[in-house]
Amino acid sequence: MTDTLTRPDTATFDPAELIDPARELEEAAPLEILKWAADRYGSRLTFATGFGAEGCVLIDLIGRHQLPIDMFTLDTGLLFPETYDLWQRLESRYGVTIRRVSPEQTVEVQAAAHGPELWTREPDLCCAKRKVSPLESQLAGVDAWITAIRRDQTAARANTLVVEMDAKFGLEKVNPLVRWTKKDTWQHLLRHDVPYNPLHDQGYPSIGCLPCTGRVAAGEDDRAGRWRGTSKTECGLHEPPSTSSEAQEARSTV
Repeated sequence: MTDTLTRPDTATFDPAELIDPARELEEAAPLEILKWAADRYGSRLTFATGFGAEGCVLIDLIGRHQLPIDMFTLDTGLLFPETYDLWQRLESRYGVTIRRVSPEQTVEVQAAAHGPELWTREPDLCCAKRKVSPLESQLAGVDAWITAIRRDQTAARANTLVVEMDAKFGLEKVNPLVRWTKKDTWQHLLRHDVPYNPLHDQGYPSIGCLPCTGRVAAGEDDRAGRWRGTSKTECGLHEPPSTSSEAQEARSTV
């Protein structure tokens, strides 16, 4: 069953209000950004994690510093066994709860309605049903969400701000690791002995659902193993950042 937060008040969002915070937090450490978000949004804030390396960094910061930030994951029913095991290890290590959010349909019900292995024929539809729609229901109950994306991961993420308006879901979005590199991420994980997915050590730098994630060869892009053989590069959770004058101003005036 899907656990859903409820938004206590009707909120209105003005992207222009985020120009100053985005500028002021551009050089801030991830922990400082998380504390700022917890203070600004209170219980109307949530963190959606897929248990990637960057997500584990944020879980470590939230758990180790006991920040009052709700956390959940989208359990598509198609995750790697190693991912489910990591989920339990992180909860045990930090004494936190990472809520399970599931799609309306099980994999079996989806197969009965759309045919088996929808991801092989219509990966966008599969992601929409198993990831985007459940996320949308969760974000309808809050004012802001935290992500673990970095600017250097994909071209679509290159202009992401530390805090910005998420036009797709109609709320504010906080990206504490946006300035970090892959090296920064792994230095933190190893320095603090943070649990991470063992698949990362087996040629899987980016891990999603089991049927749509493959090993990456030396020299390939980290996300080359996702939806291999298709033109798909994103699951649909992260829209390209705003190109408005407000967003450009926030970056240019740092």
